Amino acid sequence: MTKYIDGFKKYRFLLRELVKKGIKLKYRRSYLGIIWTLLEPLLTMMVLTLVFSTFYQKKDRAFPVYVLTGRLLYSFFSNGTKTAMKSIRGHAGMIKKVYVPKYIYPLSSVIFNFIIFLISLVVLVGVSLVLGVYPNWWTLTAIFPLMILFLFTLGVGMILSTVSVFFRDAEYLWDVALMLIMYTCAIFYDAENIVKKGNGWVFKCNPLYAIIKCFRDAVYGSSMFAEPFWFIMPLCVSIVTVIIGFAVFKWKQDNFILHI
Repeated sequence: MTKYIDGFKKYRFLLRELVKKGIKLKYRRSYLGIIWTLLEPLLTMMVLTLVFSTFYQKKDRAFPVYVLTGRLLYSFFSNGTKTAMKSIRGHAGMIKKVYVPKYIYPLSSVIFNFIIFLISLVVLVGVSLVLGVYPNWWTLTAIFPLMILFLFTLGVGMILSTVSVFFRDAEYLWDVALMLIMYTCAIFYDAENIVKKGNGWVFKCNPLYAIIKCFRDAVYGSSMFAEPFWFIMPLCVSIVTVIIGFAVFKWKQDNFILHI
């Protein structure tokens, strides 16, 4: 780990440039540019709210906030892991010509997606205030699930970036896995109803749902520590995932040049 930290300090300028490049490429040839980061989740929230508030007969005025919190966090996880997965093959030309610590590439992919995600939270703040979901001291604890989300996304991204070098079909399989993860994150439905029916294990096995639940609690101004499991479980899983991700990446990185 010390080696990674030293490499991070030495190549931090390159990391910063890769992050800038990632943001620029994401909005290249886009007329709306960074504005789309704010507009897209807002439009998606409106569609999901319209459909599912009617389908589930939701009368809660703050239901759009519930939908938006889940949508934003899941979108970051999805985009962050997918771009990290493609990062090694996407920088094959540079890897073949110049020595750079290879973990810089998936790391930069997760970071630039996280920056875009943080910008998109402006929409959540605006929608919350309009719908009467006002912040209090507990809202400040939202930083904890966000940090856990970053670690979890980074760990999964490191694993996927390694696997995809040797197994190209991993990209298609991960799309299917993301669909399953999305439907078990309770983005647009109330998980409590499913838990009451005895199917709570589905959510207890999903660290991303736990992160979203903690974040929602903070946004709604309540304590995420009331039920410690939902905070401790994703924290432990995220730390273990990061350790495994970097270990697997280090184990296989010398063979990347033979497959990219």
